Amino acid sequence: MPRRSGEALPDGIRLAGIGDEAAPGLADQIGAVAELGWNRLELRTIGGTPVARLDERAFRGAAERLGTAGTDVAAVASKIGDWSRPVTGDFALDLDELEVLARRCAVLGTRLVRVMSYPSGGLDDAEWGRRARERLRELARRAEDRGLVLAHENCTGWAGDRADRMLDLVTGIGSPALRLLFDIGNGVAHGYPPLPMLREIVPYVVHVHVKDARAGKDGEAEFVSPGTGHAEVAECLRLLLRNGYSGVLSIEPHIALRPHLGSGAGDPAAFVAYGRALESLIADVFGGVR
Repeated sequence: MPRRSGEALPDGIRLAGIGDEAAPGLADQIGAVAELGWNRLELRTIGGTPVARLDERAFRGAAERLGTAGTDVAAVASKIGDWSRPVTGDFALDLDELEVLARRCAVLGTRLVRVMSYPSGGLDDAEWGRRARERLRELARRAEDRGLVLAHENCTGWAGDRADRMLDLVTGIGSPALRLLFDIGNGVAHGYPPLPMLREIVPYVVHVHVKDARAGKDGEAEFVSPGTGHAEVAECLRLLLRNGYSGVLSIEPHIALRPHLGSGAGDPAAFVAYGRALESLIADVFGGVR
């Protein structure tokens, strides 16, 4: 039987994509995953607006459109602790966003919220770490009360590029509402090898972003099709599966859109091509999608 796009991967893994990497508007985001034969989106922005900042009418309309299309929401990528919010900034922004997302995630049918661990704001390492842990402890407490799981990404923040600090967050805070999101390509972009980090944190990984990159001549990462860069995507996928990972693989190409730089825009054709490339890589690594 020929392989059919969007079917289950080994151990129940499913494929999704961060919608605004495909297009700004939700209709085109849904259309891109539908073209791939998938039925999941990770939501970050709709029409350029983060999910928590949509007005109520716009959010309700988005939720209805998703429901009508039969498109599930794998996770919401929040701004909590991200590159725009240093640890010296107003914590109320994050607490308020979490409150809004607790209500909206219940409507969207997802429990998973992507967070980061704050830029330093000029503080030294010790004070930076103390404040980041304090904030994430409070966020995790509130998330647990509201039935959410915060997935800390290896990106910007105190624990963004160090496995020991990620483990310190998860084990030190000790909440089931704080786990890890592993972005395979972020290591290349931030200057560390991804596979050794994944080996250390894999028991706590609940969500994965698939991204690949090569180190550019100017020090900036050049993002490329999965399996063609330096992020050891195939090896990371094997490691995840060997360790029983059964979550979502969510594509974040960064080929047309660079959100942290505020450059580019989603490209449906590039997004679909990226998804097809991931399916081919999976077929090579695991013998096909069942």
